Amino acid sequence: MPKSDNGVFAQAWKRLPWSQRSRNTETDRQKTAQAQELREDERVAEQARSLAPVVWLLGKVQSGKSSIIRALTPTADAPVGSGFRPCTASARIYDFPPEAPLIRFLDTRGLGEASYDPSEDLAFAEAHANLLIVVIKALDHQQQAIIDALKQVRQRHSSWPIIVAQTSLHEAYDPSMQHPDPYPFATTDPSKLAAAGVPNDLIRSLAHQRRMFENLPGDGLIAFVPIDFTKPEDGYKPVEYGLTALHEALERIAPQALVTALTEARSDADEPIRRRARPYILGYATAAAAADVVPIAGAVAVPAVQAKLLHKVAELYGIPWDRRAYAEFAAALGGGLLARYAGSYGIRQLAKLIPVYGQTAGAAAAAAMSFTTTYALGRAACVFARRRKAGSSEPGAVRLAYAEALAEALRMVKDREFPNPSGDSSK
Repeated sequence: MPKSDNGVFAQAWKRLPWSQRSRNTETDRQKTAQAQELREDERVAEQARSLAPVVWLLGKVQSGKSSIIRALTPTADAPVGSGFRPCTASARIYDFPPEAPLIRFLDTRGLGEASYDPSEDLAFAEAHANLLIVVIKALDHQQQAIIDALKQVRQRHSSWPIIVAQTSLHEAYDPSMQHPDPYPFATTDPSKLAAAGVPNDLIRSLAHQRRMFENLPGDGLIAFVPIDFTKPEDGYKPVEYGLTALHEALERIAPQALVTALTEARSDADEPIRRRARPYILGYATAAAAADVVPIAGAVAVPAVQAKLLHKVAELYGIPWDRRAYAEFAAALGGGLLARYAGSYGIRQLAKLIPVYGQTAGAAAAAAMSFTTTYALGRAACVFARRRKAGSSEPGAVRLAYAEALAEALRMVKDREFPNPSGDSSK
């Protein structure tokens, strides 16, 4: 009597080498773990996105928008262009850093192109943006599509401020000319600009572009900032000409939370890896805050966000983050340190620094605490990872880094808003 199909399969399975079956099982486990890891990574990123401020870059293709992003968020990890992802049919968004965004840049691409209806892009951008930067080449006077879009925006948002970045100044230079030094564009007086060495054609073009914006509706401030961001091989120095002026315009116009995020993104540190780690630390801290303030379906909890941050720090420093590393880090922090700071000093300081604490209730205060403790863990992890990589152990330095970073983060929360998602100040 023939064996059943199940019996045949069972016999065949038994004839497989145990090692092969073991490898198949291990491969399946690895694939499952990797899939779970990807899902958690995306949920952490989504949490950070929910609170990260958005800069809307409005301009024609090749006007210099990516160069502005690169200058505001210096990173050598990848070209800016490769980090964009679509958010409407013709608009795209760039998260910095992608794993847990500290800041987001929205690029509406189609303006000025034939058969392009900007309605969808404008509606999306207006719903998400915290600041509008218009990017136009200094010698390009064909900007009617930009002006038309801005008229629509300002009719709906009359008080919105606008920064106009006038780019590619060098296209008006003679072949042997360098940037005028010092930066002369704090004035618009033609005679003073000419005396500073600015070409007459460029002076006239910049003035003409300013006049193009004179009839926009609304009363929001419009700031014009001539800039020229080039590559080193182009031969112009400095390569980020006018960046200081752009920062100053941002400080005058942008919401404080956005200014803080941009400042933090460029913050200097005493060593290169920690400088690279800082935006990630802030991004993950924002994700941790979002876990408390903006509920997201299937969102990971704050401890999971903090675990992701510790793994990212270890990756940046090139050390394994395993059970031994975790145990050593915990020992370096000292038993009960986090609870002691968060439960006593941290709460007392939050009560002083956050007006909503104890009034608008739990969500905002809990988010602020999650931000501060996550930030402090990340900074302490940098000290731990640097010393572990060098083969040394200095628990005192790790504890000091945590305490100093906690105090720094508590100062930061004054410039951040962690709203109560219920909208009810009684909760």
